[in-house]
Amino acid sequence: MSTDDDTKIRELLTTYERALNTSNAALAASCYTTDGVFMPTTLPTSSGGDLEKAYAGIFEVIALDIAFTFEEVVVTGGDYAFVLTSSSGTQTVLAPEVTASESNRELFVLRRESGDWKIARYMFNKSE
Repeated sequence: MSTDDDTKIRELLTTYERALNTSNAALAASCYTTDGVFMPTTLPTSSGGDLEKAYAGIFEVIALDIAFTFEEVVVTGGDYAFVLTSSSGTQTVLAPEVTASESNRELFVLRRESGDWKIARYMFNKSE
């Protein structure tokens, strides 16, 4: 893996982390490929043009304050990469306002699209 790929992948997921922490559905969706798939633990799978709507729905219910820890970044040598992360922080349910700890394990499958790394598939589950 080139240092440039590693840097760009980490920048993409840092942008995605910022989207989650600022409840920015448009920014979250922009981190995906045009046919990207989001597979959250307790919600239906969303893809493509439905991603922004899915994130907007999530952000109407919860607010996140999390940080990703990179566990592994692997570039296949082509246009795909796999990233394992863990995250920790808090999740606030907006009505009623209840804050609880939040921690997950995440799997990102990335694909280079128009020269940029984007999320092609994303799945997470609770680590506790």
